[in-house]
Amino acid sequence: MDTDVTNKAGTMSARGKAGKRSKGPTADSMGESVRRDIRLGFLIHDVSRMRRKAFDQIMKPLGVTRAQWWVLAHLTRQDGMMQTQLADILDVGKASLGTLIERLETSGWVERRADPTDKRAKRIYLSRNVQPLLEKMIASEHTFNEQLLQGLTAEDRTNLVRLLSTLKQSLAQMDLGEASSDEE
Repeated sequence: MDTDVTNKAGTMSARGKAGKRSKGPTADSMGESVRRDIRLGFLIHDVSRMRRKAFDQIMKPLGVTRAQWWVLAHLTRQDGMMQTQLADILDVGKASLGTLIERLETSGWVERRADPTDKRAKRIYLSRNVQPLLEKMIASEHTFNEQLLQGLTAEDRTNLVRLLSTLKQSLAQMDLGEASSDEE
């Protein structure tokens, strides 16, 4: 009688009467490239998590939370984004972003303005008051990046940007059947 067994990699493999693996990778049969790619995935995740955590500590003396600096950073790239567009890019619920934008407005760092073509829509703009904070954030990030990347040559950094951009494009092109962020 044939049975299906889930191996350590989470892959189903069919086993015959003698218990021999007939197809599908197992932890023992995985090639070095498969193990390397799994390790790479964990490494990318760990570096991203550790960088966010360290950057949070850099921003803390400036009185900026992760959510706040993430919004401000996106607005420096594209000021005047629609609130719904910003929520989609940040992958947060519209209500959560609305509360965050209110706090940023109260701090005097952003302004909400009606969209010129759709009065129901709101666009988010950086205020003039936020400029000194942005300058401090940029200076702090520069110092942080120099420390973080000190072991990499300029060529290494250029290659890393290219490689990570390629991974980002591949992820963006995948159809992962994601639910709309409206459900949050």
